Amino acid sequence: MNKTITPYNDEQATKKEQVADMFNNISKTYDFLNHFMSLGIDIIWRKKAINELKKDQPKLILDVATGTGDFAFEALKILHPEKIIGVDISRGMLDIAEQKIQKRGLGHKFEVKLGDSEKLPFDDGGFDAVTVAYGVRNFENLETGLADIQRVLKPGGKAVVLEFSKPKVFPVKQLYNFYFNYITPGIGKIFSKDARAYSYLPESVAAFPDGKNFIALMDKVGFKNTKHRPLAFGICSIYTGIK
Repeated sequence: MNKTITPYNDEQATKKEQVADMFNNISKTYDFLNHFMSLGIDIIWRKKAINELKKDQPKLILDVATGTGDFAFEALKILHPEKIIGVDISRGMLDIAEQKIQKRGLGHKFEVKLGDSEKLPFDDGGFDAVTVAYGVRNFENLETGLADIQRVLKPGGKAVVLEFSKPKVFPVKQLYNFYFNYITPGIGKIFSKDARAYSYLPESVAAFPDGKNFIALMDKVGFKNTKHRPLAFGICSIYTGIK
């Protein structure tokens, strides 16, 4: 079993509580640092993940670990669903998302709720699709979270998960490890008031069961037709499964 990686060395707080605190701390600089550190490539990866749902034409989408809402806004543009509901454990991130929703006049199309991704505050079988972008590695119990995503999907509904993975090809692996372990924490230290958050990022990716291991977990909780699609030589991966 992988060791649980937490943002802070706080034995009194659960991983869930620490992740919420971390995102509250970095919420104001999160969007800027995300795009800056990925050189904007994260936007391309998001579009690729959203395109996995194009032929399904979902009407009601749940975006788990929605953060500041960027993935959901992109999904609104590409998929034109009737509604997206975003859920996140961090009030600070949701405050930014709500400001964006108001500014763009999208309150009728996109709403956000404070909630635990492992105990989603929704009835069984309500959503046509569930998306998670860069959020599953922060789950305290990954299997529980995946099972709850499966629970809230309608029969035949699709889950799409976008997450960092570990490239295995030379020299991508070496460059990626150097960037993630040395450059990312350095940039985070300069621009964010919570430098530890950007050291946690490479640690959480290193501990995450990516590729076939993640697919095995999806299969275990009941997903069918599970698929794994590596992007950019395995820096990132898209996982899909049907209920």
